[in-house]
Amino acid sequence: MKIQESAENYLETILILCQRIGAVRSIDIVNELEFSKPSVSVAMKNLRENGYIEMDTEGYITLTDKGRAIAETIYERHTLISRWLITLGVNPKTAVEDACRIEHVISRESFDAIKRHTGDLPDASS
Repeated sequence: MKIQESAENYLETILILCQRIGAVRSIDIVNELEFSKPSVSVAMKNLRENGYIEMDTEGYITLTDKGRAIAETIYERHTLISRWLITLGVNPKTAVEDACRIEHVISRESFDAIKRHTGDLPDASS
């Protein structure tokens, strides 16, 4: 289930937008990520062709089971690592930026160890 970091970011963004606004279209992703329309269009085409998303005739995007699994994994890593860094005293903005990089390269073993070590961290805005 290894895909490019950019594809993981798109899938995570779709998941977050679905939770926030419900129905998601490419323009919502453009606005959220501040990417160009053509860049997002190409990315959506690639994600669709690889079975990570589906798009209906009105342009609404949904994650497939395969896409949702990746998005949820990345989002879990992002939120836990952000909260963990914040509890260690890292500035919240820096913690979120660092978590964004770490979430794509950390191994499952290391993430699971951090998850066990942190237990139930208090929720922090990220």
